Parts: sequence; structure tokens; C-alpha cells
Amino acid sequence: MTLWFQDEARVGQKGRLCHRWWTKGQRPPGRCDQRYEWASIDAAVRPDTGDAFALVMPTVSTRIMALFLERFAATLAPDEHTDLVLDGAGWHATARLRVPENVTLVTLPPYSPQLNPVERVWLFLRERFLSLQVFADADACCHAWNTLVAEPGRIRSLCSQPWLQWVTS
Repeated sequence: MTLWFQDEARVGQKGRLCHRWWTKGQRPPGRCDQRYEWASIDAAVRPDTGDAFALVMPTVSTRIMALFLERFAATLAPDEHTDLVLDGAGWHATARLRVPENVTLVTLPPYSPQLNPVERVWLFLRERFLSLQVFADADACCHAWNTLVAEPGRIRSLCSQPWLQWVTS
């Protein structure tokens, strides 16, 4: 039995302000696009090992979540069963969602994003790669995610929490 955490992050063209060191009284250079296009990074992480899986999708829906679960389940070992902890989004709790046999969905309590370690991953990606720029397409999300997982131990360090180590031991 393994424990994974899942969440989605919406990345849009509007850009996002972030904290940067800059000359006092001046604004750091950054761009903001006026289009309303966006993409979604759907990711699952295993905090104790730093393993991660993600898909960049154009939207969020029950169909997209089913596709994510199908592809995620295919990456697991044949004899492995996982508990996938996620928030209570509508597309996670619908009866139409097909959940693979080797995955059990565990829903977090309402209004508790601090219990999902993936939220820290989104903060890191937005601060480092996904702010103060205009994206030509969703490839920026793929590049940001691939850069993150290329650093050994980065996901483990971002997602490790004292309470989580107590729960999984």
C-alpha cells in the first residue's frame, strides 16, 4: 500500500505576481497577457520517495480526471495498490468517474488545502517558472514540471511534512 497526493493547478495567461528582490520604489519587469486561455497541470506525488506523475491538460472535468487516473494507475507496479488523497472537487466525487482497481480515492476534509503537500509544489512552480511572463502555449507548463522533477529530491523536500512522516511510518 502506497500513499500518493493529487491536485490540479490552473495556469493562465494573466500571469501572476510573485515576490522578487528589486530596487526600492520600482516594479520588477513582468508581462501580463490579456487573453483568457489557460491549462491545467494534474499531478500526483508520493512524498516519502519523491516520485511524481503529471499530465498537462487543456481543462478539468470528469473525463480528464478519468484519463489521469487511468494513466497514473498504469505507472504503478502490477502488485501495487495506492491510496490517492485528493480534494473534494466536483469531478473527483462524481459517480461517473471510473477509478482503476489498484487505486483508492481518499477525500480531504473541505477547506483544508494545507493538508495536501502538492500545494507546495504549485507555489514553487509559480514562484520559479510560471510568473512574470507570457506563454505561447501549454509547453511552458510541461517545461516547468520537467525542470522540477529533474532535480533529485526536490519533490521530496517540498512535500515532506512532519505530520506526514508520522502517518506513513
